[in-house]
Amino acid sequence: MERFIDAAPGVRLWTETRGDPDASPLLLIMGAQAPGLGWPDELVDMLTPRHQVIRYDHRDTGRSTWAFDQRPCPLGQLAEDALSVLDGLGIERAHVVGMSMGGILTQLLVADHPDRLLSATLIGTSALSTAPYIQPDGTVIPPEELPGVAPHLLEMWSRPVTDHGLEAELARRVEHWRVLGGDQLPFDTEHARALEQRIVEHTGHHATSTAHARADVSGLTRTEQLARTTVPTLVISAPAEQVFPPPHPDHLAQTIQGARVIEVPGMGHALPRAVHRPLAAAILDHTGR
Repeated sequence: MERFIDAAPGVRLWTETRGDPDASPLLLIMGAQAPGLGWPDELVDMLTPRHQVIRYDHRDTGRSTWAFDQRPCPLGQLAEDALSVLDGLGIERAHVVGMSMGGILTQLLVADHPDRLLSATLIGTSALSTAPYIQPDGTVIPPEELPGVAPHLLEMWSRPVTDHGLEAELARRVEHWRVLGGDQLPFDTEHARALEQRIVEHTGHHATSTAHARADVSGLTRTEQLARTTVPTLVISAPAEQVFPPPHPDHLAQTIQGARVIEVPGMGHALPRAVHRPLAAAILDHTGR
């Protein structure tokens, strides 16, 4: 079922729910510049046997309101948008799964609104903490010295995005997913293209928003809150991760009280078909606990 929810004056968010409305709710929070359809249908449907699954378009993506240039908001406001989705659907508490920027927003919910979460799952993100990473041999590494974004991905991001038409934009997005996915799993060009084609049709145009990249990211650190949380948290480790490569998952698990790590073999910073089944199994095992 699709519906729009008012998150703020002049801001409406597109939402979709799948599965039994009486089942335990599970909210999916996508990454920057990505709408809710960034969560592939196949993966969503693997979660519906146990959950009412909710995905939504961030503001400035998909069919939600695009208004950053007129009403800019800090990145942290997007976590409050996630709560607006739950409120609008009449959901008091939910399991929450966040990927990339969505993992940042999920940590904010864990830290600031633990009473609204049944559990949290973090994918492809970094800790909102100033606590160091302690390696197995005892070596202490400050978080700012952990490995960063792959250089070839940084180079891709540095290129200006110009509108050369739909086909060129689809090709650009597909190549982006190829790089994000890493080199440990075969890349399915047609699957990636079909997903982006559907997103364009859902959105109604092929423009790419840069709102999330321009949003104010100050004030996001939650070191103490994450260190004492009681929200059960799962961290997905992706060995081919291109944005927050290992040991970021282990650092997350060290900084979030009680968190545990599960590796999805071959996974990068993307959701190709090859990872759907193991990823869904890990999420369902976690929420089932």
